[in-house]
Amino acid sequence: MHQQTLEFRTPGRGTLDITREVATVAREAGVDAGLAHVFIRHTSASLIICENADPGVRRDLERFTADWVPDGDPRFEHDVEGPDGMPAHIRSVFTQSGLSVPVSSGRLALGTWQGIFLWEHRAQPHRRQVVVTVQG
Repeated sequence: MHQQTLEFRTPGRGTLDITREVATVAREAGVDAGLAHVFIRHTSASLIICENADPGVRRDLERFTADWVPDGDPRFEHDVEGPDGMPAHIRSVFTQSGLSVPVSSGRLALGTWQGIFLWEHRAQPHRRQVVVTVQG
């Protein structure tokens, strides 16, 4: 088993492609066949496996969630982190804090058009930690 914590600085709300960094951890683990588990240590950001060729897919996801969970909704009781705080928590609960990706021949077995993305739900930049555990 191999485990490594990666740190990313997000530019603010939106997606950040972390596929290359996670793939590097998987290769360095020296596992021929197994599983890579990716976990984000935050409650206002999430992880997704998504289309990696057309960034319009991720922009569409962002627009959809902005309509679905708008900042500053007057129904939200939790507002101490600002108008984007509670929407960020809702988005992270309804997406994923952890992903599992097969490792095959020492590499992530992602599909041709798949990438691993950190989805920042807060409006401002943040430092985010992602724990990658590879077992085989």
